[in-house]
Amino acid sequence: MVNDASVLQAKVNPRLLLDLIERVGAAARYGVVQVPLGDADHGQQEEVVAAWCERTGNELVEVSGGVAKIRRGRSADPFDGLLPDQIPGTRLWMYTNFDCNLACDYCCVRSSPQTARAALGIDRVRRLAAEAVDAGVSELILTGGEPFLLPDIDALVAACTAVLPTTLLTNGMLLRGRRLDALRRMDRSRLTLQISLDSPTSEIHDAHRGIGSWDRAMTGIKIAREEGFRVKVAATLPYEQTHAVEPFHQFLGGLGIDREDRVIRALAHRGVAEQGIELTLETLIPEVTVTDTGVYWHPVSAEHADQLVTRDIFPLHAAITQVRHRFAEHRAHAVAAAQWFPCA
Repeated sequence: MVNDASVLQAKVNPRLLLDLIERVGAAARYGVVQVPLGDADHGQQEEVVAAWCERTGNELVEVSGGVAKIRRGRSADPFDGLLPDQIPGTRLWMYTNFDCNLACDYCCVRSSPQTARAALGIDRVRRLAAEAVDAGVSELILTGGEPFLLPDIDALVAACTAVLPTTLLTNGMLLRGRRLDALRRMDRSRLTLQISLDSPTSEIHDAHRGIGSWDRAMTGIKIAREEGFRVKVAATLPYEQTHAVEPFHQFLGGLGIDREDRVIRALAHRGVAEQGIELTLETLIPEVTVTDTGVYWHPVSAEHADQLVTRDIFPLHAAITQVRHRFAEHRAHAVAAAQWFPCA
């Protein structure tokens, strides 16, 4: 066992032990320090560091390149205080494509009719869905762009609903002809449609999404409900308006949309949006998001390099583990930075 006292006695490097005591002892609670392992056998010294941390109540974060990273004290559960569906990796977002029939003036990923498709593709969607359950995912979410522009959208959805409950985001404007036929082939018991609608009248919605889009979205909501699908409605509003939406709730109630199926989200300063709330790695609870170029921290930043986690989509569990580890580090650093400084 690495925490056996004999490990410390037999293999300890006195200089290393002094460094551990001095550097960790000088750190703030939950602060992380680096301690060089020295010139001795690194494998043996790593055992010593692990044993010392175990016996002194500190946390060995990692050992890399002959340096041990040690946290003073043991970090709390990084997921403490989160709702079950907020734990990173519980929900998996997939950007099926980026092209769209609309060019909304606040689109976080710059989708438009001129945007390249950048499709994730049926093969990768199938593999992601297949790996999702073992990776701890409990819900799949498909978004775009506008997913109904894809000729194989029903196959993409089927690959997902075959394994997990799935939500499909859409502007609801294309549910006719062959696309309505595709919708009708989807599993009503496993699929929820989330349709974008920003206001109870057309003025605000159309000002951002294009003239006539409100009427067509309303038609899409009606069709989806008539076809027997659970429908969520999502509105994107400036932050200051997100707390004064009772008239909108009353309107959605009149449409038969349950309260739990109404999503009111603040406009984010991302993509083509010229204003909105600022969202960074440190301020966002991650929602693992996959595009054709890699794994991102959150769907709102799925084409922003600052929130790219890894280019390696597979294996999925490795990508999710990496997101969770980084999130835990962010929370630990936040705790370490918030020091108690009494003045009375």
